[in-house]
Amino acid sequence: MKRILIAEDNDSNYMLMTYILKNHYEFFRAHNGQEALEMIRKEPYDMVLMDLKMPIMNGLEATRQMKAEFPDLPVVAITANAFDSDRQQAMEAGCEAFLSKPVSAMQCLGVLKGILGE
Repeated sequence: MKRILIAEDNDSNYMLMTYILKNHYEFFRAHNGQEALEMIRKEPYDMVLMDLKMPIMNGLEATRQMKAEFPDLPVVAITANAFDSDRQQAMEAGCEAFLSKPVSAMQCLGVLKGILGE
């Protein structure tokens, strides 16, 4: 089963993601970008779902650092900020895709399956 790291500081948003992923993927949680970086340095993951607005280290900075160390690790931005500028910043940081909150299950799974080649 594919391993997904969910970098999300908000409990209710994390619970929604686990509900969407529970029958399809094994998932793990990081509460901020720094924790996500530490986790991927210790364990292999197939993808990271990255909230962009988090404490300690935001998702854009965490994505830039992840891509520098793990260029083939797919990162999908998930944010409540759905402006074109947010999407552009996420893509420039190295994200493969961008999902707006609240995330729909069908859209989320479609994006994940497409990136993971399932």
